[in-house]
Amino acid sequence: MICGLLLAALSACGGAAVRHGSDGTSGAAGGRGGTSPSAAPTTGVPGVGDRLQRRIPAVSRQVVAVYGDGKDSADAIVVLYARRGPSWERVRSWRGHNGKKGWTAEHHAGDNRSPVGVFTLTDAGGVLADPGTRLPYTRSASFAAPRWWARSHWHDFDYVIAIDYNRVKGAPPDDPTRPEGEEKGGGIWLHLDHGSGTSACVSLSRAAMEQLLRTLDPDRHPVVVMGDRAALKA
Repeated sequence: MICGLLLAALSACGGAAVRHGSDGTSGAAGGRGGTSPSAAPTTGVPGVGDRLQRRIPAVSRQVVAVYGDGKDSADAIVVLYARRGPSWERVRSWRGHNGKKGWTAEHHAGDNRSPVGVFTLTDAGGVLADPGTRLPYTRSASFAAPRWWARSHWHDFDYVIAIDYNRVKGAPPDDPTRPEGEEKGGGIWLHLDHGSGTSACVSLSRAAMEQLLRTLDPDRHPVVVMGDRAALKA
């Protein structure tokens, strides 16, 4: 009954594309920081190895880091970082959930695992009115979870932020287009938590989602860096 049932009704959480149907401390993006050639190099996002650090765009000034408890675990810690000079400052952290079967570097539709990687965050939406985000926001009743789901899941998509995995940037989160094909999955979001794992999305409390929506700024080129701890460090 969790997020994967969007296969039948929404285009989200790693399901097939059907329109209208869904530990860190403080720390920097890979590359050099500062404003002059003599400036100190940036420090890395805590717990993230060189492989993924290099995928964080140099222009990014906001990172949402999702630290999965283990490869096969649905539990995670989510940390929001902001770039301050050559370093990343921890803004806030929350408990959350990821795919109910854990993580994978080769995500495909229906595997119930969240994809490991670095993805931009460009679009948001949900059932509820825009809480004050700078991201493009699409409000629509089509985001609502089906009422034949368990009541605990009814508000999962009150707020969502699209993770730019196999989707068209600039489109609403529930846009069904899959540029790399249906088998690769898509519709992977940050959304409200229901207390357990998803089919591929990352879920957080309502308060956490509201803070992210009010804080993420397109001018700061936010990205999500996500995976189990071992994969993040590799």
